[in-house]
Amino acid sequence: MRHAAVRCQAAQLSHARATRPPSLLRSYARALSSVSSVSTTTPRFAWVLPQHHTVACRSLATSRPASTIARSDIIRDNPKNNVTDTIFSKLGTNLHQRPEHPLGIIKSAIFEYFEQSDPGKFKLFEDLYPVVTTAQNFDELLIPSDHVSRSDNDTYYVDENTVLRCHTSAHQAELLREKHENFLVIGDVYRRDTIDATHYPVFHQMEGVKIFDEGEQDVEAVREDLKRTLEGLAKHLFGDVECRWVDAYFPFTDPSIELEIFFNGEWLEVLGCGVMQQKILDSNFGEGRKAWAFGLGIERLAMILFDIPDIRLFWSEDERFLKQFKAGDLSSKFKSFSKFPPCNKDVSFWISDQFTENNLCETIRGIAGDIVEEVKLIDEFTNPKKGKTSHCYRIVYRSMERSLTDEEINDVQDRVRSVIVDDLGVELR
Repeated sequence: MRHAAVRCQAAQLSHARATRPPSLLRSYARALSSVSSVSTTTPRFAWVLPQHHTVACRSLATSRPASTIARSDIIRDNPKNNVTDTIFSKLGTNLHQRPEHPLGIIKSAIFEYFEQSDPGKFKLFEDLYPVVTTAQNFDELLIPSDHVSRSDNDTYYVDENTVLRCHTSAHQAELLREKHENFLVIGDVYRRDTIDATHYPVFHQMEGVKIFDEGEQDVEAVREDLKRTLEGLAKHLFGDVECRWVDAYFPFTDPSIELEIFFNGEWLEVLGCGVMQQKILDSNFGEGRKAWAFGLGIERLAMILFDIPDIRLFWSEDERFLKQFKAGDLSSKFKSFSKFPPCNKDVSFWISDQFTENNLCETIRGIAGDIVEEVKLIDEFTNPKKGKTSHCYRIVYRSMERSLTDEEINDVQDRVRSVIVDDLGVELR
């Protein structure tokens, strides 16, 4: 469960800025740097991306003319900016809006369940603008100021006040201010992360919220309704599976719980949820109501349901992958169309005080793209005389679609070795 409205305070912009006739997007970009409060209106945008189509982003409360967003509006000359070209290229792909894509199939199945359970009650938002303020992404969800998720090691910052959303909960407060009582939000979310078969810096989440009538104030009754609803969703997706609940912690719900299902012989976590923090509801919707909220990862559900072994496959345009799935069909199982050989390359270096594994993975991904399958720490030791620590990482290269040549891998590895010295301040061994 994780958060798009900003009020651009014209009074805080200079007279020259206020009177100059810039494009809507430029006005918005400048205003973002001086956001001082939040309202219920959101600009409507489209963004134009290299090698991608233009995607319209619906406004919640306005229907202003669409504008465009360029690379320079996301990847800026700002000391806080850490958005790479690799990440920028994913914006606007909207895999969840493709009916025959595994993510689109899961999305449709979830919405179908809520429509069958409460016809016409839940509204679906699936094209909300993915660039949000830090207030939306963190503050409005009561995420503490010192929480690790605020670090630029974990989050993609456009500038000091603007991020690529880390979760669809970034839109929760805005939708509450719009007086939406029951809604589902799905979209692409962005987090800096490690590299392996189950982690990718761009993935998709769905957020769900239900607000109860004024007379329904019992927290336990709200929680039981939540559990009943989500157990029904699990059975809708996975069949007659056994469910269990585990206590959890999220800043934006209390009490918080996680749902696990027993599937293919093991217990699997499928979502987190809870009773919405009263402060969030009171501040944005109004006092005297109770609500529940849940959040789930679409890729995680799809990997479990369709037996997809590698999260990179969701981004494949290979017809051998895409043609295995049909809109509305939850019974398909992924069949490997080729297993190309891996190529392992090790790199050892003395780390600096500022070194983080996420930065290393981001650097490698920026060079190698999706031909890197895994980055794994295989050895670590500290030299007591030098007072320095050495890490050895194994980089596994493997394409999902073709065989890689030795020359190609060696070239990539040489660039990795060079760039991590320049960008991460490490000393090769």
